[in-house]
Amino acid sequence: MDTIPDLWNTDTVWLNTAQYGIPPAPAHQALTRAMQSWRTATGDPADWGRETEQARTRLAALVGAPANDLTLGTSTAQIAGTIAASLPDGARVLVPEGDFASIVFPWHAQADRGITVRAVPLPDLARAVDGDTDLVAFSLVHSAHGQLAPTQDIVAAARAHGALVVADATQAAGWTPLRATDFDALIASAYKWLMAPRGLALAYLSPDLRKKLRPNNAGPAAAREAASAMYATEMDLAPTARAFDISPNWFAALTAAASAQVLLQVGLERVREHNTALTDHFRAALGQEPAHSAITSTDMPEAFERLARAGIVTTRRGGRTRLSFHLYNTFDDAERAAKALLQP
Repeated sequence: MDTIPDLWNTDTVWLNTAQYGIPPAPAHQALTRAMQSWRTATGDPADWGRETEQARTRLAALVGAPANDLTLGTSTAQIAGTIAASLPDGARVLVPEGDFASIVFPWHAQADRGITVRAVPLPDLARAVDGDTDLVAFSLVHSAHGQLAPTQDIVAAARAHGALVVADATQAAGWTPLRATDFDALIASAYKWLMAPRGLALAYLSPDLRKKLRPNNAGPAAAREAASAMYATEMDLAPTARAFDISPNWFAALTAAASAQVLLQVGLERVREHNTALTDHFRAALGQEPAHSAITSTDMPEAFERLARAGIVTTRRGGRTRLSFHLYNTFDDAERAAKALLQP
């Protein structure tokens, strides 16, 4: 892992991947070539389309899903919104208190159809699932402080009561191994640990769930034969999850394809081991127990400002200073951050 940071070139100690990830050299090069071909009017959309499909295949591998079950959209909220709009009137949704808005707001947006949203503390989520629950939605990793959800318990409870399970993997995909097929839907925005530009999201949609979904955003990209569907009078959608694709974000997708290849070459087990080791090294220096996450936070006074003065980029979330580690970070970064907070 010592050579991995050589794929990045940053002017700061970037401990802020939970806000946005930094592209490795192959991804930056791919994006630069595409932008240059666009600027010089030499770019071929067919080539960009092939890169988009390469992104689908590689992203599917990273989240443990068949490529045919992966749809590509723009954001977590956009894809969750499609699921929410397809729920029957009066459906009852269960979410954790204080979860990220993108996995909460889409269900509230259907209130005029009688859809209700109940929020409970995350540790109580599995116990709160009952026979009246139609869908459970939650983040696998909390974006503010990195707490890992009790995923197995939640999924087991939902299955026992026949409820759908929608997981937001935005703060998990790209640093920890996943098995998307455990869920009815697993959604992730790709601009964090997957190190793509903003504007690309992916989702595993199970075959059974897809039968219940309404393709509200269908256009040519969702068609069985996209090239011949641009002026079609009748809608003939792809028999795969591509039926829920929206118009492709070529540049974000081709960057994601290159970043995903780096992650696949390293292996997500190694990525998780690296990232969590750095987080827990930092936490140990502050006298905290291991968190086994790539995200942590501190409520130390003026932590954000003290880290910034040391050239370390973090962010504030929920009244605390959040730090997040990825492949371009080192043990020296973790120690530098701890020293900045501990020195008089």
